[in-house]
Amino acid sequence: MSKFWRFIKNDLHLNGAIAEQTWWGDEVTPALFKSELQANTGNITVWINSPGGDVFAAAQIYNALKEYSSETGKVTVKIDGIAASAASVIAMAGDEVLMSPVSYMMIHNPETIAIGDSAEMLKAKATLDEIKEGIINAYEEKTKLPRSEISRLMNEESCFNAKKAVELGFADGVLYSENNITNHESVMFSRMAIVNSLFSNMIKNEIPVEILKNRLQNLKQK
Repeated sequence: MSKFWRFIKNDLHLNGAIAEQTWWGDEVTPALFKSELQANTGNITVWINSPGGDVFAAAQIYNALKEYSSETGKVTVKIDGIAASAASVIAMAGDEVLMSPVSYMMIHNPETIAIGDSAEMLKAKATLDEIKEGIINAYEEKTKLPRSEISRLMNEESCFNAKKAVELGFADGVLYSENNITNHESVMFSRMAIVNSLFSNMIKNEIPVEILKNRLQNLKQK
């Protein structure tokens, strides 16, 4: 079983799904992760390329990095691929968050699988609502955006390129660029906006429903 993280001279590389190979396995535990983190001294850089994973495992990593920042040294986060879902929460632990000009960040509402009667479904919803509030806490601390705006962005399953992430406050700068923000247009992908656009186009141009279904299926597969 391979680690999804590794240290190289005060550089911490987070690659792959969070918890899938580590937190539920028997090779590396959260306690071991924390002990290896604390074995470092001075400033560290955390490189992230992850589609996300378990939100509770991400919370432990976030807290460990925050503790390191407050007690040991500066934590710089560099996103070289994608910091999606739970990985974007980890990114918020950085004292400074920098993104490659070809990297992305994606945020969305927490998800789960629930089985049971209506009471169990309501309980699952209440749990997800509380988890969302916790995630918003991390985003709000970093971006200073209103909670309502962060919630809206999560509802729309938003994906930001580097410049849009800086513009919104999720990142502090763009790597390899003399000017972190340029006059070029920043881009944000919203799955909900794309779906709404497809429906509007269908109504306006009387597109057959079957064609719309195929377009939505292609969007889902991407």
